[in-house]
Amino acid sequence: MHLLPNNLYIVSTPIGNLDDITLRALEVLKKSDIILCEDTRRSIKLLNHYNIKKKLIPYHKFNEKKQLTTIIKKFNEGKILSLISDAGTPLLSDPGRILVNKCLENSIKVTPIPGVSSIISALSVSGFSDKFLFYGFLPKTENELEKVLETLSKNEFSQIFFAPSNKLNFYIKRFKKFYLGRKILIAKEITKIHETFIREQISELKLFKNTFKGELTVVISENDNKVKKFDEEKIVNKIKKYLKKYSLKDTVNLILETENINKKKIYNLCLKAKNEKNI
Repeated sequence: MHLLPNNLYIVSTPIGNLDDITLRALEVLKKSDIILCEDTRRSIKLLNHYNIKKKLIPYHKFNEKKQLTTIIKKFNEGKILSLISDAGTPLLSDPGRILVNKCLENSIKVTPIPGVSSIISALSVSGFSDKFLFYGFLPKTENELEKVLETLSKNEFSQIFFAPSNKLNFYIKRFKKFYLGRKILIAKEITKIHETFIREQISELKLFKNTFKGELTVVISENDNKVKKFDEEKIVNKIKKYLKKYSLKDTVNLILETENINKKKIYNLCLKAKNEKNI
């Protein structure tokens, strides 16, 4: 395989199992003069595994703009460069977009070397529609998150997100609010020894008592138009049942966990039921 100078190779690497790499990807890495990577400590493990000795240059979200001049200079010197991320396919919620656009501006060809992607891997085992939207990492604040999910939930396609494991419950609470009637797949440690796929109806999904490690890939099913209609009588009966054991505040929160209804409306129904109870 002959690599061309003045060409940036975007190389996909394993997301866990080091055997998940293509022969072409290995060939490109072996013949590159320089490998741009997010974290040299992580990338060196992959390269050592395949006995590849190449110069690594850190390229991450904190230095990607500063490195552009140096990188373009290497291309002008006739060097062959490839870009890898810590895991999976570069540029998908990883640095690289700024570099790719800079290369295109300078008539530097950009060549993909395809391979593993946690996005496609999770979707392939979900059983959900292959018409999908990939969002990446969701906002971390409640107000911004709700704005995003309110818009996304109106789309009927399957949807894929990345989520840090320590905020999973935070996101589950909002999924219950906006995606009632859909299914969810939570993919943990894909391709690794402890690979786990959690499948559930969103309305039935419980909050997790223990947090996981690392990043999770979350897939929400397509909207099959079978979302339950608002049944006020049924909800009021549930409210009355909860009010016998719990406070008004706790009852509101319990109802919100399973019903896709505005919080203010739920509160008013709970308040009305509580006042009727005290008459």
